[in-house]
Amino acid sequence: QVQLVESGGGLVQPGGSLRLSCDASGGILSIHAMGWYRQAPGKQREMVALITSEGSTNYADSVKGRFTISRANAKNTVYLQMNSLKPEDTAVYWCNADRVQSLVSLTPRNYWGRGTQVTVSS
Repeated sequence: QVQLVESGGGLVQPGGSLRLSCDASGGILSIHAMGWYRQAPGKQREMVALITSEGSTNYADSVKGRFTISRANAKNTVYLQMNSLKPEDTAVYWCNADRVQSLVSLTPRNYWGRGTQVTVSS
């Protein structure tokens, strides 16, 4: 069974940095794209950053120049380096794996992690 496990969240002061990691496991054969989404209290979930298996990236305008997404394909791991954090970055961050083929299912499926809390506050 495919599972995504996030780590690296926590409390940080404004201007600080955090690095999120997401490990995908469970008989994975291929993953087309991995990414990070977030949801702040009272707001809808939004895309933060995406990266394809070929290395193409896409960022939300609000994080461009501050966040960097990277991926270790051999490890099915995706990272989100977050710098110059702002209070408005406070949210639950979820890892997503899109079009995943695995030993359980060759039909591409989408999977989510359980989320990790990021709080930016002084």
